Amino acid sequence: MVRWLLVGVGDIARKRVIPAILTEPRSQLYGVVTRDLKKADAYPGVAAWATLDAALQDDAIDAVYLASPVALHAPQAIACLKAGKHVLCEKPTAMNFSEAEEMVAAARESGRLLGVSYYRRAYPKLMRAKELIAEGAIGQPVLVEANAHGWLESEERGWLRDPALAGGGPLYDTGSHRIDAMNFLFGQPVRATGMLSNAVHPVGDGMGVEDSATVLIEYAGGVHGVVDVRWNSRVARDQFRVIGTEGEMNLDPLNGPALRVAGREELLPPHANLHAPVVGNFVEAVLDGAALVCPVEEAVWTDWVTEQVMKAGSRV
Repeated sequence: MVRWLLVGVGDIARKRVIPAILTEPRSQLYGVVTRDLKKADAYPGVAAWATLDAALQDDAIDAVYLASPVALHAPQAIACLKAGKHVLCEKPTAMNFSEAEEMVAAARESGRLLGVSYYRRAYPKLMRAKELIAEGAIGQPVLVEANAHGWLESEERGWLRDPALAGGGPLYDTGSHRIDAMNFLFGQPVRATGMLSNAVHPVGDGMGVEDSATVLIEYAGGVHGVVDVRWNSRVARDQFRVIGTEGEMNLDPLNGPALRVAGREELLPPHANLHAPVVGNFVEAVLDGAALVCPVEEAVWTDWVTEQVMKAGSRV
């Protein structure tokens, strides 16, 4: 049995993380850390603390799920690891690559597991896409493209607009998932750059981050990746395709079930709760020694790409 401490009881935690823990047969939601202790009333029998330091004094806790703002990921993860707890952290790993590397070092020193919730790695169709690419279904892959477009996030997640808490806008939020999906398919990036802009929503009036980002990545073997993410489009897009020398693989929409290649379509829907496979995998890793879906050593590749884009980008 894995006894979980959840840090942060926000939107994603309530909708996905808590249900995933409660339905995982070898998991127990043991406690939560929240500034508003009334939020814990919804979970009878679950311990509640106002600070992480206080919670970490409890030796019964086995693992910690960090559902806090990005700015807190590194200090909180490192504190948990030093306290002997396994950690599963929301994405992106950290505010920058240096912080992410500190988290890797802390995990190695502690001997505890540190994973990141890039749950799209557990999508059946993304795993199938990786398999088909390896089999040569589209020849030699040369280009992978992703577009994730939409409008501004809901007010409940308003902290995403604050660079001091979120690091960046759609680059850190929806962009990190697409970058990681490409890393999952093609390995560690060797070069990256990009552009940031505020084309529609100017900095100010509560908007401190970019409203759009375009990322260019190079992988070994000459594969190019292009990720375009926006909070300034009234037309929602969730596109993902891989182009090879002999064909194309279309996964539009990435969050849907369809994978199209060579004139055929396979329907491989994700789990109804997108976080459930990652939580289940983490429990298997803790109790059975299974490999993590996204170990921190691979998650930090996205932080490296993001940092290259932040250095190169300018808001125009």
